Amino acid sequence: MAAGLKRDPIVILRMDGEDLLEIINGPSYEAEMVSIFSQIGCEDASLRDCITKALEKLTVDQGMPPSSDSWVMRNIVEPALESWDDKPVSQETFLEESKKVAKRVAQNLKEEPVIVAHSENTFDGSGIKRLLSNKFELDKLLNVGLENVPKDRNGKISKEYLRVVLDVVAPSVGLPQIGAVEQMDKVVADVLNRIDADDGKMIKEDEFTKLLTEIMGSIMLQLEGNPISVSSNSVVHEPLPSSLSLL
Repeated sequence: MAAGLKRDPIVILRMDGEDLLEIINGPSYEAEMVSIFSQIGCEDASLRDCITKALEKLTVDQGMPPSSDSWVMRNIVEPALESWDDKPVSQETFLEESKKVAKRVAQNLKEEPVIVAHSENTFDGSGIKRLLSNKFELDKLLNVGLENVPKDRNGKISKEYLRVVLDVVAPSVGLPQIGAVEQMDKVVADVLNRIDADDGKMIKEDEFTKLLTEIMGSIMLQLEGNPISVSSNSVVHEPLPSSLSLL
């Protein structure tokens, strides 16, 4: 994901348990945990494992640092589960016990705050729209994308290189590169499949650029209808420069 997010602004967050405690004591917490309980499937899991999975579902916006980070798990989550007797799993027990554990997590964060670098991006097709409205810039970008694409002796290009060239131009139209964002990969794959991009057919350069433009247009329409938002959270383990302000 890092490649797709490399140009995003990064916000540095200091997580000290206050936001998490506010969520825990808020009116929507129980409904949120009921939803999480139904998602994680605790039929064959211990209550401890179930609560651990539930904590992984809580987000930075809710005041929970990423428990996928080994330091957070070791120093914040696991101590909250110490000296705690496991019980049979039921929704009622889960709600009661997960709240107790979450409060201990909040207390651990108060005693040992966690610094998180948070990045967000929304892919809505606006970058493609700007490019398609400027023929000069579009032609220039397509020429750059085609520079290193092999052609046969008749100047034809295999359709298989549509994916390659799309990846080259992606950063210029506000798209992540292939493999950076799973949801975007699905959108791109769907569009490419519809035009049989992997059939290996050799086509003329003008047909190739026309197809590539149509592909970008199709991706734009899908993103305009259903924008894709992604976020990245990394725990900062090194001391921060004094010039950085914390939120």
